[in-house]
Amino acid sequence: MDLTNNLKIQIPADVPEQFINEYISNYLAITRNLNRLFLFSCDQKIEHLNKDFYGPSIDPQDNDPEHLFKIAHAGDVGAFATHLGLIAHYGKQYPTIKYIVKINGKTDLIPTSQRDPISYSLWTIDQIVSFKQRSQLPICGIGYTLYLGSEFESEMLAEAAQIIYQAHSQGLVTILWMYPRGKSVKNERSGDLIAGAAGVAVSLGADFAKINPPEPSDTKTTDDWLAIAAQAAGKTKLIVSGGSKREEQKFLSELSSIMNSGLIAGTATGRNIHQRSLNDAVALTRAISKIVYKN
Repeated sequence: MDLTNNLKIQIPADVPEQFINEYISNYLAITRNLNRLFLFSCDQKIEHLNKDFYGPSIDPQDNDPEHLFKIAHAGDVGAFATHLGLIAHYGKQYPTIKYIVKINGKTDLIPTSQRDPISYSLWTIDQIVSFKQRSQLPICGIGYTLYLGSEFESEMLAEAAQIIYQAHSQGLVTILWMYPRGKSVKNERSGDLIAGAAGVAVSLGADFAKINPPEPSDTKTTDDWLAIAAQAAGKTKLIVSGGSKREEQKFLSELSSIMNSGLIAGTATGRNIHQRSLNDAVALTRAISKIVYKN
């Protein structure tokens, strides 16, 4: 326990005594002892199909799934989040990458106007732990997307709660993608709604929650809403989505501004990185890492 105090790590009470060292090891591996996280987030092969990997503004290298692993290996990221099938195919070639297994996923073929979103788990925690033991790959945690406001939210809430409890019981770090979405959600980036989603994430026991930056309102700036969301999240640390591809300096300037506010613990960025050439993507990860981990 002296070790955890020195490292300033909050150990959730649902992590068993025999798995505390495992949890500490996983947490430090992705946060670098700074309570911050740069997540290279690459679950779009399922979520967005091929339009995020092939097109006129996308580097041709991105159509090959191995491009993601090459970036994570050569670049400077805290952890690389993707689905287990991709890790099973490519992980042995890249055994030093710190992996976050994205447990659920759905395509965007069915629009919200037709049906509210629902995304069930594709793998169980037992399967992930078994895979980790057999492969000896450094799997540090799991990720799960939850669509608040969907008519199916109760099913996803129940599943997310069980997954977080089971993951902590094995010493894995947990990350929730918190997305208000559904026909009843009028503005997915409402500051009040983003803060509410942050409160749900801590209520479920997540270590980190990925959120979209809230929009400013008539009376509050984005930073004002981020402050409210961070307070609502309590001990769950918030990381902001990188969003769609933008010009490098514009993206870095926006991220630097958010990180300098001191309200956010990092970023989960995918398309802004992997849609570029390997050299450009690696260079961008190093710039992002300096912002997140080195101020």
